[in-house]
Amino acid sequence: MISSQRIESSEPHPVEAMAGDPACGLILVCDHASNHVPEDIVLGVGAAEFSRHIAYDIGAAGVTRGLAASLGAPAILTRFSRLIIDPNRGRDDPTLVMRLSDGAVVPGNARIDEAGKLARIRRFYEPFDRAIDAAVAQAEAAGRTPMILTMHSFTPYWRGQARPWQVGILYDRDERLSAPLIAGLRDDPAGLTVGDNEPYGGGLPGDTIDRHATMRGLANALVEIRQDLIAGEAGQAEWAARFARLLRPLMDARA
Repeated sequence: MISSQRIESSEPHPVEAMAGDPACGLILVCDHASNHVPEDIVLGVGAAEFSRHIAYDIGAAGVTRGLAASLGAPAILTRFSRLIIDPNRGRDDPTLVMRLSDGAVVPGNARIDEAGKLARIRRFYEPFDRAIDAAVAQAEAAGRTPMILTMHSFTPYWRGQARPWQVGILYDRDERLSAPLIAGLRDDPAGLTVGDNEPYGGGLPGDTIDRHATMRGLANALVEIRQDLIAGEAGQAEWAARFARLLRPLMDARA
């Protein structure tokens, strides 16, 4: 059985925390920012798979960094592939450590035991949670209740079917942030097709939003941008600027 493995002392911290103004009213999170796998973890997946969405959310990190810089907002980004462990899942979710992802078998996950899973939780998942907790605590200490916005991307096609949306906004019951974002995107001069809880439904128990926003009563939303639109730096900059325009007045209104 596959259990815990030695942690390389030279391995960078699994979470990138971008500094920002804790009193700005917003915290950005990118759950699937990286396709990095430390050398001591062997997943047995071909190199080509790490350029696919199964390993990370293509373009999402670039949009997150650009948006954080534009707004002066704190941002938390992962530095590990979702194939190791998915921080946007609850600890009891069967897809927390994926054995099969969009047709790709992950041999290094196929027979992972509880000790191995716990080691990955401690090494990757818990530092991610602590970083978000720290950002929320800093915002509250600065006297500002933050909104939480998580940044993702989705594939242009799924099971052979084209997805018509350029962007989607996901949410559960709280529409304080999602509703104005959807309205603003639909009014965009580019004539965007905007998904309202599409291409996925919001409200996944135990996900990042649930753990860090819903359970605290914080306004929140999850952004999904189609990957072909943000695969390059120009598209990432365009979408960061678009969301900055929408978010600035929302942040000011909550001051």
